[in-house]
Amino acid sequence: MKIVFMGTPEFAAASLKALVESGQYEIAAVVTQPDRPKGRGHKVMMSAVKEYALTRDLPVLQPERVKTPEFQAEMEKIRPDLIVVAAFGQFLPKVLLDLPQYGCINVHASLLPRYRGAAPIHYAILKGEKEAGVTIMQMDVGMDTGAMLSKVAVPVGPEMTQGELHDILKEKGARLLLDTIPQLAAGTLQPVPQPEEEATYASLITRDMEKADWTKTAEALHNQFRAFDPWPGSFTLLPDGKRLKLWKSRIFTPEGNQGAPGTVLQADGKGFRVACGQGTLEILECQPEGKKRMPAASFVNGGHVKQGDRLE
Repeated sequence: MKIVFMGTPEFAAASLKALVESGQYEIAAVVTQPDRPKGRGHKVMMSAVKEYALTRDLPVLQPERVKTPEFQAEMEKIRPDLIVVAAFGQFLPKVLLDLPQYGCINVHASLLPRYRGAAPIHYAILKGEKEAGVTIMQMDVGMDTGAMLSKVAVPVGPEMTQGELHDILKEKGARLLLDTIPQLAAGTLQPVPQPEEEATYASLITRDMEKADWTKTAEALHNQFRAFDPWPGSFTLLPDGKRLKLWKSRIFTPEGNQGAPGTVLQADGKGFRVACGQGTLEILECQPEGKKRMPAASFVNGGHVKQGDRLE
């Protein structure tokens, strides 16, 4: 079977690697986003998918837009039997969706129809889900609206971070892909339409979501810190105006109000506790400006935060 693979980040690279290492498929082309400047130094970086593709001498295409006649002509020349998409970052036009014999399938990191969109793993943690997963669907012109072909679910622990869940799901998705393609080719899969009334959306995570809003509940903030670890991180402002990133926390009391939101109620050898709109949160790991992540107890011992301080 001749496959064109479309994907960009590490999540997608795991699926590409699984296809290649299975030895069962011809990867006719790998399509990924153009190299982009990243980080503080704005160094131009290639995607994780491109990095892997180059190690296996796979042909790489990096169109700015897949909707151009030039790119579509390239695909028609290749004539793939199947297009596999995973976290690619562009919508495919109908002309491409209709091109392969077996259509286009998408490896999506949620239990559809929940969390359609760009950041399903972040949102599963942010919303406090107890279960997450991967769905492989037959693509249509909508955003993650196609009929479902297969699913795998995993439990989400109360302390699990976005990074940890991502690493679990990328491997689960890769395995599911290898299980699904032979059934698709054999015609033994029964596509299941998504129930629209159950659909929810996971829009892009933006930098204005990073700041801790202490008027929220302790549970909501705990989920935010987990959801934004390792990216983009959450922060609060210290009394001197400096930023303090907040990484690990524990819900000390889920209910009640023991002080104005943002008030440091206690600072000791375990960390420091902060009043929330409802409940109290114990900060266990933080990161001062220009420093590495550290136990919150070390930050307290350095005299940087004390009982009675107000965090903004």
